[in-house]
Amino acid sequence: MMQRAEVVVIGGGQSGLAAGYHLRRLGIEFVVLDAQATPGGAWQHTWDSLRLFSPAAYSSLPGRLMPLQPGQAYPDAGHVVEYLADYEKRYELPVQRGVWVDAVHRDGAFLRVETDCGDWQARAVVSATGTWTRPFVPAVPGRREYTGRQLHTVQYGSPADFTGQRVIVVGGGNSGAQIAADLAGTAELTWVTQRPPRYLADDIDGRALFDAATARRRALDTGRTDTGGVASLGDIVAVPPVRVARDAGLLSATPMFSSLTPTGVKWADGTRAEADAIIWCTGFRPALAHFASLRLRGRRGRIATDGTRAVDEPRLHLLGYGDWTGPASATLIGVGRPARDAAREIAELLRA
Repeated sequence: MMQRAEVVVIGGGQSGLAAGYHLRRLGIEFVVLDAQATPGGAWQHTWDSLRLFSPAAYSSLPGRLMPLQPGQAYPDAGHVVEYLADYEKRYELPVQRGVWVDAVHRDGAFLRVETDCGDWQARAVVSATGTWTRPFVPAVPGRREYTGRQLHTVQYGSPADFTGQRVIVVGGGNSGAQIAADLAGTAELTWVTQRPPRYLADDIDGRALFDAATARRRALDTGRTDTGGVASLGDIVAVPPVRVARDAGLLSATPMFSSLTPTGVKWADGTRAEADAIIWCTGFRPALAHFASLRLRGRRGRIATDGTRAVDEPRLHLLGYGDWTGPASATLIGVGRPARDAAREIAELLRA
C-alpha cells in the first residue's frame, strides 16, 4: 500500500532531526525514515573514546542546547546519543525506525520513495543519510595480499582489542589522531600520514571551525577570494586525549608507505614494517546510492546543489554531507542553518 507525506526525510541522525525540527516549525507534514533500530544516528556506532571537538553548548541542534556532560569538557559519543534521543522525543518528531530506503524515483508530481517496508509518495524529499555507511579505503598496492587484520574507523572499538599488537594507523585527520592517541601505550603503534600532522592551536575547537567554514562559504558566494576555510587552520583538533599523547611524544608520524606486503607495509626506499593490524582512518564517501535512478550524480559522486537543493531535481534537498550542502553541515552545530534554509525552500515549493 502506498503511503503519502508532504515531505519524506531519509535518515534520522542529527541532520534528519534538524530538518524535522524546522519542518515542524513551519507546519509542514512529514515523516522521517531511519534504517537504525534506535535513536542516535552514526554516533551509536563510534569507538569508545571518541570526543566531540567542541563543548556541549557549541554542539547543539536548533532549539535545544546540549546539556553538559559531568566531568567532561568535550562530550563523548554516548552523551550525544542520549541528546539526540531526547531531542527526537522532546519535539515529537515522527521517526519510523528499521526502514531501509532502496531508491527514489520520479513519479509525476511526486517523488516515490521505495523502501523495504513499502513505498511513500512525497512532494519533496530531504536526504540526510550522511557518510558513515560508506567508509573509504584507498587502493594501495598489495592491500589484498596482506594477511593481517584490516579495519576502517567504523570498525574500531577500543585499545583493549590490540593490546601488545603491532598496529599501523593510517590517516592524518581527526579520526587518525584520536585513534592513534587511543592506542599509544597499549599497542606497538606506527602512525602513518600523507603529510606531517597539522594541529590546530590548542585553544581552537569546533566553534572556530564552524566560523571558518561559514566565512569561506560567504566569500565564495559573493565572489571574493577563497579564505581556505577549515583547511587553512589545520587538520587535527587537539582535544585533550590527543594533546596529552602528543605532548608525551607518543604521536610521532611516519610518511605514507608505498605498498602492503603479506605481513606488513613497505616504503619506497625499501624499508619495511611488520603489522598485526592496519586501521584505515581514511574518510568516507556520501551515502547516495538511493538516488541512482534519478541520475543526478556528477564528479566525485556528488549531486550538484544550489545551497541544499539539487540543481537537477528541485524537489530534493541534501543535508549533512559536507560543505557542499552547507558550511560545516556535517557537524551538530553546523547543520541547523542549512536545515532551516531547506525547510523554507520546501515550504515555498509546496505553496506553488
